[in-house]
Amino acid sequence: MKELILGGVRSGKSRLAEGRAGEGAVTYVATARVGDAEMAARIADHRARRPAHWRTVECGAGLAATLQREAEAGRCLLVDCLTLWLTGLLEQPDALATEPDRLVATLPELPGHVILVGNEVGLGIVPLGEVSRRFVDAAGSLHQRLAGVCDRVTLVAAGLPLTLKGEAS
Repeated sequence: MKELILGGVRSGKSRLAEGRAGEGAVTYVATARVGDAEMAARIADHRARRPAHWRTVECGAGLAATLQREAEAGRCLLVDCLTLWLTGLLEQPDALATEPDRLVATLPELPGHVILVGNEVGLGIVPLGEVSRRFVDAAGSLHQRLAGVCDRVTLVAAGLPLTLKGEAS
């Protein structure tokens, strides 16, 4: 099962993903980097919610390679979050040009359950700045492509999941 969970900031998407990951063998693939005290607090909140037996792997630009290395039958990989991963890629133009393609191509081949979490950023106005527009375009494109290869796609708002593709759970 491959699934994509999208929603706004603090919409409940990570909590939904954590619940769907279950209590079995789970590897949490963390993409966030501590840049300031507020982000450090967010990361600490996420860590505190995770069961102690979950394994955590920090990921840089090579998300597809990390998933290939970690995936196995009977294991759930929970990637949180795609948009923070894309933010890091904006600083690496060569990686931004290749890594999303690698992720989309790799995902269907992975064994086990993979849950991808991302911020839906396409519901607002077109950003004024060039970098912000590139980010919104990259996120929108990536989410559309991943939705095409995932078995289930869920949008979360106010903690409530809306199944867009696949079976609701």
